[in-house]
Order: sequence, then structure tokens, then C-alpha cells
Amino acid sequence: MDINDFMFTCPSKKFLGVECLGCGAQRAIVLVFEGKFGEAFQMYPAVYTLLLFFFTLGLSFIDKKRKYGNILMIMIIVNLIIMVIGYMYKHH
Repeated sequence: MDINDFMFTCPSKKFLGVECLGCGAQRAIVLVFEGKFGEAFQMYPAVYTLLLFFFTLGLSFIDKKRKYGNILMIMIIVNLIIMVIGYMYKHH
């Protein structure tokens, strides 16, 4: 059984032939869980900030006493910046 059989297909890549800003994220997360940290970063530079974002998002649902809105917004902006820079580096 191959993990790639369970991954979502990127509609942008499938129908337009162009990778999107999220292409490679799923494979990079799998690489992190396999302990291949350098390969994960090369695959998708925003993988670690993305994982941190999802962890914080999950924490915001569990911990209702604290406000996570501002930190989550900052994390979204940081992730977008890393994603755009990584995309530009990869394709130019």
C-alpha cells in the first residue's frame, strides 16, 4: 500500500497543469512524520509553520479561556509569505 494512493489531487495541477501554493504540502507532512525533516522542508518550505498553525488552531478549540485570533492571523500571514517565496523560488 502506497501513501500516495490516499493523497488529494491538486485541482489546479490536474486541470490547468499549474502547481498551486499548496502543492507539496501533503507529501511534506508525510516526510515530517517519517523523520525526513530536510526533505520535507525542500518539498514544501512552509511545512513547519503550517503544522504549527494547525496545532495552534486545534489548541484554540480545546482551550476556550485564551484568545487565539491574533496569533492565528499572524501565523496565516507568515505562512502565506513563506508559501509565496517558496513558490517563486521553486518556479523561477
